[in-house]
Amino acid sequence: MAAPTWTTACPDWERRIVAGESLVPFSPLFPSEASAGLAVFNELRVVDMLGKPTVGQIARLWIKDFVGSIFGALDPEAERRLVREFFMLISKKNWKSGLAGLSMLTAETLNYRDSAEFLVLAPTIEVANNSYKPARDAIKADERLDALFQVQDHLRTITHRVTGATLKVVAADSETVSGKKTTGLLVEELWMFGKKPGAKNMLIEAQGGLASRPEGFVIYVTTQSDEPPAGVFDEKLQYARGVRDGRIEDPQFLPVLYEFPRQMLKAKQERDPKNFYVTNPNLGASVDIPFLEREFKKAEVEGEASIRAFLAKHLNVEIGLALRSDRWAGADFWEAAGEPAVASLDGFLERCEVVTAGIDGGGLDDLLGLTLTGREKTTRRWLSWSHAWAHRIVLERRKDIASALLGFEKDGNLTIVDQPGDDVTAVVEVIVRVRDANLLAQGQAIGVDAAGISAIVDALTDPEGAAFSIEQIVAISQGWKLNGAIKTAERKVAGGELLHGATRLMAWCVGNARIVQNGNAISITKAVSGTAKIDPLMALFNAVSLMALNPAAPRKSVYESRGVRHI
Repeated sequence: MAAPTWTTACPDWERRIVAGESLVPFSPLFPSEASAGLAVFNELRVVDMLGKPTVGQIARLWIKDFVGSIFGALDPEAERRLVREFFMLISKKNWKSGLAGLSMLTAETLNYRDSAEFLVLAPTIEVANNSYKPARDAIKADERLDALFQVQDHLRTITHRVTGATLKVVAADSETVSGKKTTGLLVEELWMFGKKPGAKNMLIEAQGGLASRPEGFVIYVTTQSDEPPAGVFDEKLQYARGVRDGRIEDPQFLPVLYEFPRQMLKAKQERDPKNFYVTNPNLGASVDIPFLEREFKKAEVEGEASIRAFLAKHLNVEIGLALRSDRWAGADFWEAAGEPAVASLDGFLERCEVVTAGIDGGGLDDLLGLTLTGREKTTRRWLSWSHAWAHRIVLERRKDIASALLGFEKDGNLTIVDQPGDDVTAVVEVIVRVRDANLLAQGQAIGVDAAGISAIVDALTDPEGAAFSIEQIVAISQGWKLNGAIKTAERKVAGGELLHGATRLMAWCVGNARIVQNGNAISITKAVSGTAKIDPLMALFNAVSLMALNPAAPRKSVYESRGVRHI
């Protein structure tokens, strides 16, 4: 029999998803195996529905396509599964937990390996129970299955009485998954694992058995995150999009992503209830249409923050910037002011006629933020470039944000340093580069937190190093005294007169910032913003304080203007 050929890329997914067509871009590689899997899957009963129907009676085509692709990928002669990883991103309440539990019960039923281990890994006990109960109840509702399987509720374990194979549903921790020889693994709600600093290593441990199980598989089933994607979830989501779009070739990885096409998001068509079906293939079945419409109307009354939360969980719209009720006013306009070309330092400097610098932070368990604000040559708009540095110890002390920081490092917008002082040196090098490009503002050019670390000023004024004059460095008062810079920045952002590089780092910092009213003034401080980091944003306000003084562009050498400066 000739080996099948297939691709898991689905470049026309935008047309397919709007038309309600299958997002699986190929037919089952081995139709007989797919039929065998679906025959078992379709006979399982869904007991929490009136009349206890079988899956075959209620499951829509998208469910059967996905399940058929899993079992139809097994080559029965070679006993090898040709597609080994499956990633489904789907909106809340689309029968995700039922799909998870019953797919794994089907896999255990068809398994031919003695003592095989099947594992459903969930981030919490509640999610684990949601996946376990459909499988348990399907067994109890069928006399044949009840005789074939032993169910142990206290262990959330289902054992095949003939092969000794086990299906175990667990809440995740490193001890739970260590030493497993998993044949089949299903990971529920991967977005929640993205918030766990050790999740990547835990998943690697859980998948360890696949190296000696050629018929093995991994299934990820998740909704979108209620915060900007981070950690292992962000990595897997970006990889899945790359495979789907054809940028990454991996025929062993099947992405099925229910998310809105780019043009619909750009036009905000996801907010039209008539388009809710796009990411809810079970709309009208397990997803109640009036419920979604009512929840959306409630979110509209509550404001943009609630709308974004609704869009993330019920419509799979990725959150780029989290909006709090006490957010900085500029946060509402931040994403619209993004211009990716400004994210490059070279691109930023190329467009500027004069630049001011802002610096903030720098403790060992803190970030050191540097923001450059420049005035564009022709338009006189303000441009902003930011970078952050973190000591490696932060990853240990602040495990709650470690995955986010590592993601920013991968983006190229944050640098992890091993030695104290390396971050300060790097900041000074950037500012020296601005000066050497003859772009640094004359006079007051570098704004620093008045309570900042002295090492920054020492490094900037070192006569044998950067040799900036003390007059070029300004201590920017914080708290309510920063009110003017905060207001200036938000007005510039809202008016499209301050553009930034659209980096995830700055979106995260802007989303973390919280406003406190002080009489007629407002303040943003690390104290009121909690344990989340905002240092690069505070550096922006420091730089804006100096740019607001309308600094003159540095005078160019007569030789430079004649094009002979370097002769």
